[in-house]
Amino acid sequence: MLVSRDEPVQHNGWTTRKDVCRMYGDMASQKDTQGRNSVIDLRSDTVTRPVPAMRAAMAEAEVGDDVYGEDPSVAALETRVASLLGKEAALYVASGTQSNLLALLTHCARGEEIITGREYHVCKYEAGGSSALGGAILTPLDGDANGGLTAQEVAAAIKDPDDIHFPLSRLVSLENTWNGRVQDQAEIVRIAEVARENGLSVHLDGARLMNASVASGLAPADLAAPFDTVSLCLSKGLGAPVGSVLSGPVDFIHRARRIRKMLGGGMRQAGILAAGGLYALDHHIERLAEDHANARALAEGLSGIEGLEADYPETGTNMVFLRLSPDRFGAFKAAMTEAGVLMGGRAPLIRLVTHLDVSADDVARIVEAAAAAFGARR
Repeated sequence: MLVSRDEPVQHNGWTTRKDVCRMYGDMASQKDTQGRNSVIDLRSDTVTRPVPAMRAAMAEAEVGDDVYGEDPSVAALETRVASLLGKEAALYVASGTQSNLLALLTHCARGEEIITGREYHVCKYEAGGSSALGGAILTPLDGDANGGLTAQEVAAAIKDPDDIHFPLSRLVSLENTWNGRVQDQAEIVRIAEVARENGLSVHLDGARLMNASVASGLAPADLAAPFDTVSLCLSKGLGAPVGSVLSGPVDFIHRARRIRKMLGGGMRQAGILAAGGLYALDHHIERLAEDHANARALAEGLSGIEGLEADYPETGTNMVFLRLSPDRFGAFKAAMTEAGVLMGGRAPLIRLVTHLDVSADDVARIVEAAAAAFGARR
């Protein structure tokens, strides 16, 4: 079973918080004597830090009280994302989890059903918020080997609205990318058609939708077109320090804004943060292709070492999954720790995520460290 995108730091002894603090040490000294990264953090693309130009844009941002609707930088970001995704309006929020939660609570009343994937983030890694806070029911489906649901299984899961034994099916929630895999857009369109034929809305957890766009060559608006609402994360591959944006119809976003306030998510001079998101959209979308190339190179390099099997599918983006036998796990862990590499996952499957702060040189160093530890190449 693959792990999802935001696992906790501790992974069955792989990387503990103590390890992270020791390896990072003084955050001011992240380069070695040759100017290379002293720590290579592959745990997630959430660990990126804002580049100097992004910090400068944030420092110079125009701000106002966003709860009053007076922050020009937040307004500019919301308008920009809505246009990028072909939606009417958008709402800037603190996190992807909050963005998804607002969507699910706005779409669904208490006792109504959300059909989603068993391994999707909204089902597995968001603390059951839609059920705990909104009384909505998550119905998980297994999906296919690539992580996607199929129109056939979604159709079979939709309940008869006249049968009082069942909750009312109200929403289908999908995810793209999932575990770094671009989902089949044609199947997504078919799922959306099935949903609407049965009176359901469709939401997309598009935390890494820009990765899917760059990898597939499809415009963000085309990928978002089948969905009523879309959540886009700015603090992963795009490299902003904070925030996600929920997009959808004007009346929907108006209702979501009220729920954001109810959940304590109203921010004041949030333009300082929004400016980081605007910079990311201006400068960091096309460069995602570098992360994808580095992930592929990492997978190919590790797979060339005896005893290592790295999974990087044709639909892959910035994630590699390395499968290790129990007798190899300890040796690999020791080699990576010695090389200053942080990773996530659960043995025997380790997740490696490339991002803004991982270079092609870093990838080469990882492969060399692994080859030295095992002493053999295929």
